[in-house]
Amino acid sequence: MQITFLGTSSGVPTKSRNVSSVALRLPQRAELWLFDCGEGTQHQILRSELKISQLSRIFVTHMHGDHIFGLMGLLASCGLAGNVDKIDIYGPSGLNEYLQAASRYSHTHFSYPIKVHTVQAGVIYEDNEFTVTCGLLHHRIPAFGYRVAEKDRTGRFDIDKARSLEIPSGPIYGKLKRGETVTLEDGRVINGTELCGPIEIGRKIAYCTDTVYCDGAVELARDADVLIHEATFAHQDSEMAFQRLHSTTTMAAQTAYGAGVNKLIITHFSPRYAPGNIIELKDLLKEARAIFPQTIMAHDFMVYDVPRRREIDLNGSE
Repeated sequence: MQITFLGTSSGVPTKSRNVSSVALRLPQRAELWLFDCGEGTQHQILRSELKISQLSRIFVTHMHGDHIFGLMGLLASCGLAGNVDKIDIYGPSGLNEYLQAASRYSHTHFSYPIKVHTVQAGVIYEDNEFTVTCGLLHHRIPAFGYRVAEKDRTGRFDIDKARSLEIPSGPIYGKLKRGETVTLEDGRVINGTELCGPIEIGRKIAYCTDTVYCDGAVELARDADVLIHEATFAHQDSEMAFQRLHSTTTMAAQTAYGAGVNKLIITHFSPRYAPGNIIELKDLLKEARAIFPQTIMAHDFMVYDVPRRREIDLNGSE
C-alpha cells in the first residue's frame, strides 16, 4: 500500500501545493484508488509515477469545490484515453446529480461504465482483501471520512514440511494454506496453522478531511497504521477553525493520540502560512509534534509506503 499526495492545500491552489487529492496505490492488484479530486488532479497524476489506467475507485469526502472540481475533467480524460475498464465513485448525496448535470451540459459521454454510490456511515465496500468504511465528520456541509482496512493474510505455507509429512498435493493444500484443519484418508488430522508462517497483519489507513475535531474522526482512525488528517489552521487561529469547522494542528494531533494511530500525516494547509509570514508551515508541524511526535507534514508528490506491523505467529507467539 503506497500513498501519494497529489494536493495538500486548502481552499485554493498555491504555486507549490494543489488542492485536495490523495492516491492509494495497491501494487498487488494493479489498482489505484483516489480520495477527493480537486481541480487539477489529473495534471498532478500525469506529473507523478501513477497510472491513470489503473484507476478503479474514487472516494469523495464532501461537495466543496476544492475537493470535487477536478472530478469531471479526470473522468472525461479517462474516457478519451480509452484505457479504463470501469470506475466506482463513492460520496455524499448530491454527487451523482452533480456529475449527471456536468455530463449533460458539457455533452460528455463516457466510453466506460461509471457507478456512483451514495454513502452512509458504515461499510461501503468489501472484497477478499479490503474493507472500506466511512463515517460522518463535522463540517459546514455533510462530510465523510474513510477507513481502508486490509484483511489479515495467512503466513507463508511451508510446502516442504507438507511434503515431508506425505500430505498429498491438490485441494488439500489450499485448505491448509488458509489455516484450516483437514482429515487425511489415512485418518491423520492436520492443522493448517502448523504449516503456515506468521500471519501478515492487515494495514489500516484513515482519511479525515474536512472537519473540526470530532469523535467520528477518532473512531475512524482507531488503531490505524496511518491517519491522514487535515490541519488547516495553526493553534492560535483556533477561533477561525471553529467558525469554519476546520481543524487546527492540535486537533489533528489530538485525534491521532486519542485513536492510538502509528503515524499522523497532516495536510490541507491554509495558504496564509506561506514562507515569510508570522506563522509558517514549519511551525504547524512543531505544534502537532508537541502532542503527537509521530507526525509528518505532507507535500505535493510525497510518497509514503505503509509498513506492516509486527507479524503474529498463528500458534500465538510474536
